[in-house]
Order: sequence, then structure tokens, then C-alpha cells
Amino acid sequence: MNSYIDEEKLNIVKNRKGFIAALDQSGGSSGKTLEKYGIPKDSYSTDEEMFDLIHEMRKRVITSPAFTKDRILGTILFYKTMNSEIEGKYTADYLWEEKEIVSFLKVDKGLEEEKDGVKLMKEIPDLTSQIEEAKEKHVFGTKMRSVIYEPNEKGIEDIVRQQFEFAKIIADGGLVPIIEPEVDINANEKEKCEEILKSKIKEELEKWDNNEPLMFKFTIPTKDNLYLDLYEYEAVIKIVALSGGYDNETACKYLEKNNNMIASFSRALLEDLRVDQTDEEFNDTLAKAIEKIYVASIS
Repeated sequence: MNSYIDEEKLNIVKNRKGFIAALDQSGGSSGKTLEKYGIPKDSYSTDEEMFDLIHEMRKRVITSPAFTKDRILGTILFYKTMNSEIEGKYTADYLWEEKEIVSFLKVDKGLEEEKDGVKLMKEIPDLTSQIEEAKEKHVFGTKMRSVIYEPNEKGIEDIVRQQFEFAKIIADGGLVPIIEPEVDINANEKEKCEEILKSKIKEELEKWDNNEPLMFKFTIPTKDNLYLDLYEYEAVIKIVALSGGYDNETACKYLEKNNNMIASFSRALLEDLRVDQTDEEFNDTLAKAIEKIYVASIS
């Protein structure tokens, strides 16, 4: 086992019941998230103001009495969130010390233009420095996303190869990577995309060092339990699901059909939260969303 990895956190991620909250909206999605939250775009004029507002929303979620280790294993953070504070502590320290919730850092820089039916990640020139900073901030792992639109074997092979190349750097650096090759929920041949994706992942896992744990974040598959046998590879410690644009109701309905696959939802977690809700209304709404996602994750 990689000597850098925190064994207590690893045990929580592997064995505790719960799901992962995705609070890693980037510059591209933060504006939309704020709008749904009830803060229109004309309420701020700079990216800095936008990120301050999104941090306040995330802070309200994280500090809510509904946001607890009883339902939530981990939280995925945006870079600026990792470097921001909650009640005088860096976010990952607050989550661990006050809530016993593990943190992951979104490390990708967004997507390239579509080619061969996929969007690869842009290069991550500061990946090594992000890894070092994340370890200093007591973050456990990372997450990085690319997207598949068509069952193009070359495109999907390129995505998987790139994901594993970055994952190797991350694992060697002492963090646990979450590999996220999202299949677009509206892809015309979604099931075929997923079959090709799984076969390419298995090829890479055959070459992966079992002493370096890793995780996957997938679109909920068309064929139930498609990815379940990836757990046969010793290095795979957890498989999580993205909501991918599904609302909470739909995402949970599909997730329930997949054994040992837990949620890592963003939109489906936050969809009914509003800035003008009282604390009681906010906490009650969040608690209901968390409970629904938790039940779907442990089914």
C-alpha cells in the first residue's frame, strides 16, 4: 500500500455506508448552479465574486446539521474551495475534524473540443503541484472528468489511456484518484459506449499496480450492474455514480438497480436548495435529498 495514504480514511471510503457529495462546480458550471440556487448572474460582476457566492452556498451545505458522516463518506472540492476556510479551518480540515468526512480535489482543467466522439481532458500542467498542495491540506484523493458521446473505439481508448496516465501520477504522488469517463446520458448508443469503455478499462486494470488504490465515477449504466465485476481487481476500492443531468428522483431510481455503486451527485443533491430559504427550510430540504440519495446508494 502507498505509504502516503491515510489508512483510516481509506477504510472509511472502502467500508462505511454512504455516498460522496460533489461540490466541485467549476467556473463553467458555477453560474448555472448559482442561478438555480436563486442568485441571478447580474448579482455579481467578476469571477471572484461568483466564486465567493458559490463558496457561501457550499459552506451552508457543509455546515448544515443534515450533512453528516452517517450518510456522507466524502466530498469532492473545487480548488478554490480547498483553499477557502470554514469556521477558521481549511475546508478539508473542517470536513475531517468536525464531520469525519473525507475530501477529494477536482484536478482537471476542463475539456478539449470534441474529437472521435469524445472530449478528452485538457492538459494539467500543474498536476504535481496540485497533488502536493492537496496533501498539505489533508485531502485524500482527486477527481478528473472526460466525456464520451459516441461508441468510437479510438476516442474511448484515448480517454481511458489519458485517465490512467494522470491517475498513475496521482497515485504515485500519494493520493487516491477517481477516474471519471462520463458517458453522456443522451448518447444515441449509450449502452454500446459503456461496453467499449468497460473493456478498455479492464485492459488498463490488468497493468495497474494492486498496491495503488483507485476509484471510478461512472454514468449510471444502461445495463444494471455493468461495472460490478471491476471490484474483482484488488486496486478498485469504490465505484460511484454521477447524476449526469438526471433529476434526483430519476438518478436515485436508476442507481438503486446497481449493487455496490454509490452516488456522487451534484445537481441531484442541490436541486431544491434556495438562497432565500430559512435555515430550517434549507436544512430540511437538504436532509430529504441526502436521505433519498443515501437509500439509493446502499440498496
